[in-house]
Amino acid sequence: MSAFLQYLITGLGVGCAFALIGSGLVVIYRVTRVVNFAQGAFAVIAAMTVSSLLGARVPHGLAEALAVALAGLVGLLVGLTAIGKPGTSPQSALIVTLGVAVFAYAVEILIWGDQPRSFPGLPASVTVLGARVQSHYLLIIAASALVFLAMALLFARTDLGKALTASAANPYAARIVGIDVRRMGLLSFVIGGALGGLAGVLVTPVQQVTFDGDVVLVVSGFAAAILGDLTRPAATLLGGLLLGVAQAMVAGYLSTSYQSEVALLLMLVVLIAQAARRPMIQEETA
Repeated sequence: MSAFLQYLITGLGVGCAFALIGSGLVVIYRVTRVVNFAQGAFAVIAAMTVSSLLGARVPHGLAEALAVALAGLVGLLVGLTAIGKPGTSPQSALIVTLGVAVFAYAVEILIWGDQPRSFPGLPASVTVLGARVQSHYLLIIAASALVFLAMALLFARTDLGKALTASAANPYAARIVGIDVRRMGLLSFVIGGALGGLAGVLVTPVQQVTFDGDVVLVVSGFAAAILGDLTRPAATLLGGLLLGVAQAMVAGYLSTSYQSEVALLLMLVVLIAQAARRPMIQEETA
C-alpha cells in the first residue's frame, strides 16, 4: 500500500509538469490554431538556465523566476517567428515551430553542452500515510495548483483573459470590437513559454534534463492536451495527471523503459476514440 501511495504522489507531481506543458500548447492553439512543437524547448531552456544561474551563486527563487521569464521571452520570439507576419497560415506556423525546436538543439548544445543537467530542489522527504515521498513532488503539485487557479482567474475575471478567449472563439468578431488578435496571439506564445519554462524548472530536480529532453516532454504534454481536444485546460490537467500516474505505476511495477510508450499509447487511444466519435457527432448535427 505504501508503494502504491508513493507511486501515486510521484505520478501526480510529474503529471502536473505534463499538464503545464500541455496547457501551454492549449493556450497557444486556442488563440492561434497553431500546434507549437517548440513547447518542450521552453522547458529545457528554463531548466538549463536555472542550473547555470545556481552555478553562478544566484539564490534559489530568483534563479527560477528569471528562467521562467526567459522562457516567456523565448516564447515571444517563437511567436514573432511563427505568426509575426500577417496572413501566415497555421500550417506554415506549425512548420516554423518544428524548425525552431530543431534549431534549439544547436543553441542548447552550444551553450550548455550535451550532458544532462539537474539542480537541487527541496531536500527533505515526508511520510504520507506510511509512504516516504520527496518533498519536491509536493512542491510541484502545490505550485501547479496555484498556477492553474491563477489561469482560471485570468481567463474568467480579467479583461485581458476575456480578450484572449474572444480571439480564440471568433477572431473576426474580436477584430470588429477592437481586439488586436495578432497581439493576443503573441501573448499566448508568451504564456505558453512561461508555462513550459515553469514545468522544466519544477521537474528538473527529480528528473534530469538533456538538450533533447524536449521530445519526451512535448509528447507527454501533447498527449495530455489532446485529451481536451487541444482546447480545454481542465481536461488537459486531468490528462496530465492520468499520464503522470500511469507512467509512475508502470515504472514502479514494471520498468522505467516503458514510460514513453505509455504516453504514446494514451495519445493513440485518445486520437482513435475522438476519430470514432466525430462521424457520429456529424451525423447527429446533419
